[in-house]
Amino acid sequence: MALRIGLADDNLLIREALTRMLGATPELELAAICEEGEELLKAIDDERLDVVLVDIAMPPTMTDEGIRLAAGLRETHPELGVVVLSAYCEPGYALALLAGGSDGRAYLLKDRLASRPQLISTIETVASGGSVIDPKVVETLVHRDSPPIRSALATLSPRELDVLVAMTQGASNAAIALELGLTKRAVEKHVNSVFAKLELPPDPEVSRRVRAVLLYLAETSLSAPGPSAR
Repeated sequence: MALRIGLADDNLLIREALTRMLGATPELELAAICEEGEELLKAIDDERLDVVLVDIAMPPTMTDEGIRLAAGLRETHPELGVVVLSAYCEPGYALALLAGGSDGRAYLLKDRLASRPQLISTIETVASGGSVIDPKVVETLVHRDSPPIRSALATLSPRELDVLVAMTQGASNAAIALELGLTKRAVEKHVNSVFAKLELPPDPEVSRRVRAVLLYLAETSLSAPGPSAR
Protein backbone atom coordinates (compact mmCIF):
# COMPACT_ATOMS: atom_id res chain seq x y z
CA MET A 1 0.00 0.00 0.00
CA ALA A 2 1.31 3.45 -0.94
CA LEU A 3 2.28 5.86 1.83
CA ARG A 4 -0.12 8.78 2.04
CA ILE A 5 1.78 12.07 2.05
CA GLY A 6 0.79 15.61 3.00
CA LEU A 7 2.71 18.73 1.99
CA ALA A 8 2.60 22.22 3.51
CA ASP A 9 4.64 25.09 2.06
CA ASP A 10 3.55 28.65 1.33
CA ASN A 11 5.95 28.88 -1.65
CA LEU A 12 4.16 27.98 -4.88
CA LEU A 13 7.35 26.97 -6.68
CA ILE A 14 8.37 24.60 -3.87
CA ARG A 15 4.90 23.05 -3.83
CA GLU A 16 4.99 22.51 -7.58
CA ALA A 17 8.51 21.05 -7.50
CA LEU A 18 7.66 18.61 -4.72
CA THR A 19 4.38 17.71 -6.38
CA ARG A 20 6.26 16.73 -9.53
CA MET A 21 8.83 14.75 -7.55
CA LEU A 22 6.27 12.87 -5.49
CA GLY A 23 3.48 12.58 -8.03
CA ALA A 24 5.47 10.26 -10.28
CA THR A 25 6.33 7.86 -7.46
CA PRO A 26 4.05 4.80 -7.29
CA GLU A 27 5.01 3.92 -3.70
CA LEU A 28 3.79 7.32 -2.51
CA GLU A 29 0.41 9.02 -2.78
CA LEU A 30 0.39 12.80 -2.45
CA ALA A 31 -2.98 13.14 -0.71
CA ALA A 32 -2.84 16.75 0.52
CA ILE A 33 -1.16 19.91 -0.77
CA CYS A 34 -1.48 22.85 1.64
CA GLU A 35 -0.22 26.40 1.96
CA GLU A 36 -0.04 26.54 5.77
CA GLY A 37 -0.04 24.44 8.91
CA GLU A 38 -3.68 24.72 9.98
CA GLU A 39 -4.80 23.41 6.61
CA LEU A 40 -2.38 20.50 6.92
CA LEU A 41 -3.59 19.64 10.44
CA LYS A 42 -7.10 19.19 9.11
CA ALA A 43 -5.83 17.05 6.23
CA ILE A 44 -3.90 14.73 8.58
CA ASP A 45 -7.13 13.29 9.93
CA ASP A 46 -9.32 13.75 6.86
CA GLU A 47 -6.82 12.06 4.52
CA ARG A 48 -5.30 9.55 7.00
CA LEU A 49 -1.76 10.70 6.24
CA ASP A 50 1.35 8.65 7.03
CA VAL A 51 4.02 11.34 6.52
CA VAL A 52 3.94 15.12 6.22
CA LEU A 53 6.48 17.47 4.64
CA VAL A 54 6.47 20.94 6.17
CA ASP A 55 8.36 24.15 5.61
CA ILE A 56 9.83 25.75 8.72
CA ALA A 57 8.54 29.27 8.09
CA MET A 58 4.86 29.44 7.16
CA PRO A 59 1.96 31.82 7.78
CA PRO A 60 0.93 33.46 9.99
CA THR A 61 4.23 34.48 11.64
CA MET A 62 6.73 33.08 9.08
CA THR A 63 9.10 32.04 11.87
CA ASP A 64 9.15 28.45 13.17
CA GLU A 65 5.66 27.13 12.38
CA GLY A 66 7.02 23.87 10.97
CA ILE A 67 9.02 23.06 14.11
CA ARG A 68 6.10 23.86 16.41
CA LEU A 69 3.76 21.80 14.25
CA ALA A 70 6.16 18.84 14.48
CA ALA A 71 6.28 19.19 18.27
CA GLY A 72 2.49 19.23 18.51
CA LEU A 73 2.17 16.18 16.29
CA ARG A 74 4.49 14.29 18.63
CA GLU A 75 1.68 14.48 21.17
CA THR A 76 -1.41 14.20 18.97
CA HIS A 77 -0.16 11.85 16.23
CA PRO A 78 2.94 10.04 17.58
CA GLU A 79 3.05 7.55 14.68
CA LEU A 80 3.06 10.26 11.99
CA GLY A 81 6.38 10.87 10.24
CA VAL A 82 7.46 14.50 9.81
CA VAL A 83 10.00 15.84 7.31
CA VAL A 84 10.95 19.46 8.00
CA LEU A 85 12.31 21.31 4.97
CA SER A 86 14.43 24.40 5.53
CA ALA A 87 16.10 26.97 3.34
CA TYR A 88 18.61 27.68 6.09
CA CYS A 89 21.25 25.64 7.95
CA GLU A 90 20.04 26.76 11.37
CA PRO A 91 21.20 24.40 14.16
CA GLY A 92 18.65 25.77 16.63
CA TYR A 93 15.79 24.44 14.54
CA ALA A 94 17.32 20.96 14.37
CA LEU A 95 17.82 20.95 18.15
CA ALA A 96 14.20 21.97 18.69
CA LEU A 97 12.96 19.30 16.28
CA LEU A 98 14.83 16.57 18.19
CA ALA A 99 13.92 17.83 21.67
CA GLY A 100 11.22 15.17 22.05
CA GLY A 101 13.20 12.39 20.38
CA SER A 102 14.50 11.73 16.89
CA ASP A 103 12.22 8.85 15.89
CA GLY A 104 10.03 9.64 12.89
CA ARG A 105 11.66 13.02 12.30
CA ALA A 106 13.78 14.45 9.47
CA TYR A 107 15.47 17.81 8.92
CA LEU A 108 16.56 18.52 5.35
CA LEU A 109 17.91 21.57 3.57
CA LYS A 110 15.92 22.42 0.46
CA ASP A 111 18.98 23.18 -1.64
CA ARG A 112 20.43 19.74 -0.84
CA LEU A 113 17.46 17.72 -2.02
CA ALA A 114 19.49 16.23 -4.81
CA SER A 115 17.07 13.75 -6.31
CA ARG A 116 13.73 11.98 -6.14
CA PRO A 117 15.33 8.78 -4.71
CA GLN A 118 16.88 10.80 -1.89
CA LEU A 119 13.55 12.36 -0.93
CA ILE A 120 11.70 9.04 -1.21
CA SER A 121 14.29 7.36 1.00
CA THR A 122 13.84 10.07 3.64
CA ILE A 123 10.06 9.74 3.57
CA GLU A 124 10.23 5.95 3.90
CA THR A 125 12.73 6.25 6.76
CA VAL A 126 10.54 8.52 8.90
CA ALA A 127 7.44 6.47 8.04
CA SER A 128 9.14 3.48 9.65
CA GLY A 129 10.18 5.48 12.73
CA GLY A 130 13.71 6.36 11.62
CA SER A 131 15.50 9.70 11.55
CA VAL A 132 17.21 11.79 8.90
CA ILE A 133 19.33 14.85 9.62
CA ASP A 134 21.13 16.76 6.89
CA PRO A 135 24.89 16.19 7.39
CA LYS A 136 25.56 19.89 6.87
CA VAL A 137 23.46 20.68 9.94
CA VAL A 138 25.31 18.05 11.98
CA GLU A 139 28.63 19.48 10.85
CA THR A 140 27.60 22.92 12.08
CA LEU A 141 26.69 21.58 15.51
CA VAL A 142 29.77 19.44 16.08
CA HIS A 143 32.95 21.27 17.12
CA ARG A 144 35.86 21.10 14.70
CA ASP A 145 38.12 19.63 17.38
CA SER A 146 35.77 16.72 18.10
CA PRO A 147 37.11 13.24 17.26
CA PRO A 148 36.06 11.71 13.93
CA ILE A 149 32.45 10.54 14.23
CA ARG A 150 33.04 6.90 13.33
CA SER A 151 36.09 6.46 15.58
CA ALA A 152 34.36 8.22 18.47
CA LEU A 153 31.31 5.96 18.38
CA ALA A 154 33.55 2.92 18.00
CA THR A 155 34.87 3.56 21.51
CA LEU A 156 31.44 2.98 23.06
CA SER A 157 30.74 -0.34 24.72
CA PRO A 158 27.71 -2.37 23.50
CA ARG A 159 25.71 -1.27 26.55
CA GLU A 160 26.67 2.38 26.07
CA LEU A 161 25.56 2.11 22.45
CA ASP A 162 22.24 0.63 23.62
CA VAL A 163 21.80 3.63 25.89
CA LEU A 164 22.64 6.06 23.07
CA VAL A 165 20.14 4.39 20.72
CA ALA A 166 17.46 4.73 23.41
CA MET A 167 18.40 8.42 23.73
CA THR A 168 17.68 8.91 20.03
CA GLN A 169 14.10 7.87 20.79
CA GLY A 170 13.75 10.65 23.35
CA ALA A 171 13.74 8.25 26.32
CA SER A 172 14.51 9.61 29.79
CA ASN A 173 17.08 7.92 32.01
CA ALA A 174 14.25 6.29 33.95
CA ALA A 175 12.66 4.96 30.74
CA ILE A 176 16.03 3.67 29.50
CA ALA A 177 16.57 1.89 32.81
CA LEU A 178 13.19 0.16 32.47
CA GLU A 179 13.77 -0.76 28.83
CA LEU A 180 17.26 -2.19 29.36
CA GLY A 181 16.71 -3.72 32.78
CA LEU A 182 19.21 -1.44 34.51
CA THR A 183 19.08 0.79 37.56
CA LYS A 184 18.66 4.51 36.97
CA ARG A 185 22.08 5.05 38.58
CA ALA A 186 23.66 2.62 36.08
CA VAL A 187 22.05 4.44 33.20
CA GLU A 188 23.35 7.78 34.47
CA LYS A 189 26.87 6.32 34.56
CA HIS A 190 26.51 5.02 31.00
CA VAL A 191 25.18 8.39 29.78
CA ASN A 192 28.08 10.26 31.38
CA SER A 193 30.50 7.76 29.85
CA VAL A 194 28.95 8.35 26.41
CA PHE A 195 29.41 12.11 26.83
CA ALA A 196 33.03 11.62 27.91
CA LYS A 197 33.96 9.25 25.09
CA LEU A 198 32.31 11.49 22.48
CA GLU A 199 34.12 14.47 24.02
CA LEU A 200 30.95 16.44 24.72
CA PRO A 201 31.65 18.85 27.59
CA PRO A 202 28.79 20.76 29.24
CA ASP A 203 27.51 23.56 27.00
CA PRO A 204 24.84 26.04 28.14
CA GLU A 205 23.62 26.56 24.56
CA VAL A 206 23.62 23.04 23.11
CA SER A 207 22.29 20.00 24.95
CA ARG A 208 24.91 17.24 25.20
CA ARG A 209 22.11 14.71 24.89
CA VAL A 210 20.95 16.13 21.56
CA ARG A 211 24.51 16.47 20.26
CA ALA A 212 25.16 12.82 21.10
CA VAL A 213 22.03 11.88 19.15
CA LEU A 214 23.17 13.96 16.18
CA LEU A 215 26.56 12.24 16.22
CA TYR A 216 24.84 8.86 16.14
CA LEU A 217 22.60 9.91 13.23
CA ALA A 218 25.58 11.36 11.37
CA GLU A 219 27.51 8.09 11.77
CA THR A 220 24.66 6.24 10.08
CA SER A 221 24.92 8.62 7.14
CA LEU A 222 28.48 7.43 6.56
CA SER A 223 27.26 3.89 5.84
CA ALA A 224 24.12 4.71 3.85
CA PRO A 225 23.41 6.78 0.73
CA GLY A 226 21.77 10.16 0.98
CA PRO A 227 21.43 12.22 4.18
CA SER A 228 21.85 10.67 7.60
CA ALA A 229 19.27 8.07 8.49
CA ARG A 230 18.68 5.80 11.40
